[in-house]
Amino acid sequence: MKSRITIAAALTLASSLTAFADVKVNDSLSVGGYAAGSYRNTKSDPGTAVDKFDLDAAKTLFTGSFKPVTGVVSLYYQPGAPSDVTLLDAYATVDVGSGMSVTAGKFLSYLGYEAFDIPNMSQVSYANGDFLGPIPGYHSGVRLDGGDKDTGWGLALVDSVYSGPNYLKGDGELKRNAGFEGYFTYKAIPDVTLWAGFAYDTKGNVIHKNDEILTINFWASYNLTKEVTVAAEWASKDGGKGDKGYNWLLFLNYAIDKNWSSAFRVSGEKLSNDGPGFTKLTAAPTYKINDNFSVRAELSYYDYSKHTAKSATSFAVQSIFKF
Repeated sequence: MKSRITIAAALTLASSLTAFADVKVNDSLSVGGYAAGSYRNTKSDPGTAVDKFDLDAAKTLFTGSFKPVTGVVSLYYQPGAPSDVTLLDAYATVDVGSGMSVTAGKFLSYLGYEAFDIPNMSQVSYANGDFLGPIPGYHSGVRLDGGDKDTGWGLALVDSVYSGPNYLKGDGELKRNAGFEGYFTYKAIPDVTLWAGFAYDTKGNVIHKNDEILTINFWASYNLTKEVTVAAEWASKDGGKGDKGYNWLLFLNYAIDKNWSSAFRVSGEKLSNDGPGFTKLTAAPTYKINDNFSVRAELSYYDYSKHTAKSATSFAVQSIFKF
């Protein structure tokens, strides 16, 4: 889950770091991070098997607290990324009082139920994004966040919402276009979180030059018990011809005991104008060896429509070390 929805603006910005910002250097500086690697095997029909055994990602994050300012910088490595090491997070947040804060720099999009950082995920692969990619990644800009114990909200002006295959940064300019994001969350109902957000790229995005793009995202989660969480998400994207459609997911996570948990997910994606789509079934058990090391497995099945493959089966085993 996106660990970014909290009861106060300052916690909104800090919550995505809670999975690994654990090593306190001094009263002002802490360091955290993770490394994850996996074996993956995918077989498509028709098609051939694809084997992959590699590091998935590694991240080191530095957090400096100098009240009322908090600064965050992270270095990120992912095989196949445009550069070997990316300056991923690079922002400063100022607590302006009354439950509000202002953030400037490079930061992650508000949108999406599923987490960006691997330790925060409940499965190995994402539910959707194969054809449409409605959930953005990182971009640079300024944002205003606020909230209380029952609600949270945020608005952002960024260099772009989308930047093509390089989702680790925006397009780096405001001359041709600008991006906007916002969200509102409601948590007054016990054990329930309701979330709604949008993203809008004006016409002229360096990658999507010909069309403006509007994305709408809704998700809801409910803690049935201490052990069971259920959730649902829907996202639509309208970026013009070939970049318009929707995706969805239904999710259940069951904490079997203090070490074992398992996620079950049904998801789908469909491009408009009779474009391709799929339905995906996923089961992903996780074994937590200790607070710093976990092993996760995943089995997924794709049922495609209007695509070169009729179906595909994917199996993965992933190890996750965090500090």
